[in-house]
Amino acid sequence: MKEEKLQELLDSLSMVEKIGQLVQVPGPVLEAQGQELGVRDALGISEEIIQNVGSTLNVVGADQIRRVQKAYLEKSRHKIPLLFMADIIYGFRTVFPIPLALGCTFDPELLKKLCVATSKESVAAGAQVTFSPMADLVRDARWGRCLESTGEDPYMNCRYAAAMVEGFQEGLQEEGAGKGMASCVKHFAAYGAPEGGRDYNTVDMSERRLRQEYLPSYKAGVDAGCEMIMTSFNTVDGIPSTGNKWLMDDVLRKEWGFEGVVITDYAAIAELMAHGVAEDGKEAARLAMEAGVDIDMCTDCYANNLEALIREGSIDETQLDQAVMRVLRLKNKLGLFEDPFRGADAVREKEEILTPKHRGLAREAAIKSMVLLENKEELLPLCREDFQGEKKIALIGPFADNRDALGMWAIHGDKDAVVTVKQAFLENIAPESLVCTEGCETMLAEDYTDLLAFYEQTGKAAWSTEKRKGEMERALALAAEADVAVLALGESELQGGEGGSRTKLTIPGDQLELLRRVRKCARKVVVLLFGGRPLILDEVKELADALLLVWYPGTEGGHAICDVLFGSREPEGRLSMSLPRSVGQMPLYYNAFSTGRPYDGKTPIRFFSRYTDCDNTPLYPYGYGLAYHKAAYGPVHLDSHTLDREGKIEVSVEIANESSRAGMETAQLYIQDMAGSVVRPVKELKGVCKVFLEAGEKKTVTFQITEDMLRFYGKRLRYESEPGKFRVTIAPDSSCQLQEEFNLV
Repeated sequence: MKEEKLQELLDSLSMVEKIGQLVQVPGPVLEAQGQELGVRDALGISEEIIQNVGSTLNVVGADQIRRVQKAYLEKSRHKIPLLFMADIIYGFRTVFPIPLALGCTFDPELLKKLCVATSKESVAAGAQVTFSPMADLVRDARWGRCLESTGEDPYMNCRYAAAMVEGFQEGLQEEGAGKGMASCVKHFAAYGAPEGGRDYNTVDMSERRLRQEYLPSYKAGVDAGCEMIMTSFNTVDGIPSTGNKWLMDDVLRKEWGFEGVVITDYAAIAELMAHGVAEDGKEAARLAMEAGVDIDMCTDCYANNLEALIREGSIDETQLDQAVMRVLRLKNKLGLFEDPFRGADAVREKEEILTPKHRGLAREAAIKSMVLLENKEELLPLCREDFQGEKKIALIGPFADNRDALGMWAIHGDKDAVVTVKQAFLENIAPESLVCTEGCETMLAEDYTDLLAFYEQTGKAAWSTEKRKGEMERALALAAEADVAVLALGESELQGGEGGSRTKLTIPGDQLELLRRVRKCARKVVVLLFGGRPLILDEVKELADALLLVWYPGTEGGHAICDVLFGSREPEGRLSMSLPRSVGQMPLYYNAFSTGRPYDGKTPIRFFSRYTDCDNTPLYPYGYGLAYHKAAYGPVHLDSHTLDREGKIEVSVEIANESSRAGMETAQLYIQDMAGSVVRPVKELKGVCKVFLEAGEKKTVTFQITEDMLRFYGKRLRYESEPGKFRVTIAPDSSCQLQEEFNLV
């Protein structure tokens, strides 16, 4: 539809029809049958608005979407189709590793491929908009939504956000193609920095830090062409994002030139009242509309108040028209006026989901995201041939044969399609070489007291005292008889995700006790650690001979784990978040500021910036990860020690594979600005190069440094570089010492 036709359509709408386009309701409201009527009544929106709503969320499946769309259009005067949006975060039916794990791949192009695959499955099933990527920078492992972030580094988060937007939206601009889905970047802004690591809590930081560290990844999504932005629940400079005109209008629209749709997170406009910046729903609606929020997700604020606000002159009708036009343009871009079902087809849906190609991508992503943290005496990889009946593996732990490998936010994933660790083991070794038992529960009652309703929904029940004792004894007996004990341990899916903030970051339940007791009787111990956030692993590190962080690895997790354990593939993952020694270190991140009294980790003097009971450093730093090959980095070389503003410097290092095994090395470029008009980080990641090395091979890795890489928000809040001295190195992780110096002139 041409722009002039869209304008004609807008001009023909009544006030109620316009407002309806800005209202999103849950799927059950549109079903309006049986118990769903209660959902509609609870929302408090009139039938007239319900018949004109512009969008709904988490209605998926081709047949269901066709039925809901058809019923809606039959009652629609102007036949404006519904938009179907959904939480499709890191896979649809085929689920990939959680984003925090994908951040460990240091491979934005891989994430793009995964989003293309997700889009194909989702579009065939009728979804048109995905609430992804989550571009929130996170540095506090207490926050439950760590699993949805790609990590603690602004540079990599920018690259990942752009790649994911491009992947989801691939083919979207092809007229009438019915390809791609609109990407909604969230949560704007700084949602990943709540005080105390507590979800929905206050965020308070300087504008400089906001611009320098937190805003860039959202902007990368905007620059990549995302069609939507979602507001965050938190405050920014004391004003909730959903009512923050500076953030949504001055920054997002005017500075960045974003012309797409802004949608709230769930019920966020109504929450302006709980925040204390609006007395009632009417004032909340005014604040959100003035800020530039287009769609009200699942409250009655716009539905019941916009018309009155316009009639009394508190809001200009042109504001309403602008918001409605943005929604209509998105529907038009998606081709909904020509095909309101957008190619949703049950036959095509079956053909597209869980295909061998998509499962192959899931397996590849899981392999590349797993991080080998410990490998004492080179225990891994295990020799597959040793376990064809001669030697024995005891596979023990609550994740040994558990399909809970998807993480909390894969709400449309097919759990029945998950490959468990036990299943994959039986494809690799002889049945008589494998014994398996749970050993203990994932959580004990004290771990899920606050999650009881969720826990009951899983259909699980706490073990009796007798069962707990019997399972522990069985596990110890199996471990004692085996050549290798492989313990599949970790955090319950229920403990992470939205609303899953924790103050205790140890492995829950009896799992640590199981590990302690197995250690005493087993010859060798390998720990597979499942989870959605950094955990405290100091004791696990000491007890395990090998420690492989597998995160929530997705549909093909079991296969990927065996690929790595038995050495058909190398572990390639490098940490996307630093792993702490203690929860008291939170927030923890590698690119912190130096202080006036920096602690070198050696001088035992009290009056430095240090803890008296814990090292400042993480247990495992950002960018860290072991491999089966052994790489040695030579000294860093610069082709010049002076950089002018129009020029470049080449920095290089020779990396030698000093082993008999080929492997992939993730070389990381770190730079430090030695002195600026404001305090600068001790180091910043500015480049990544993945290089494959054959056994015994040497390669030179080269990066180019240009002036734009050295810019920051200085004393006058201008984004610019300042002349002076810089340090640089190329290293395997962020714990590196900076080696060479150059000057920007």
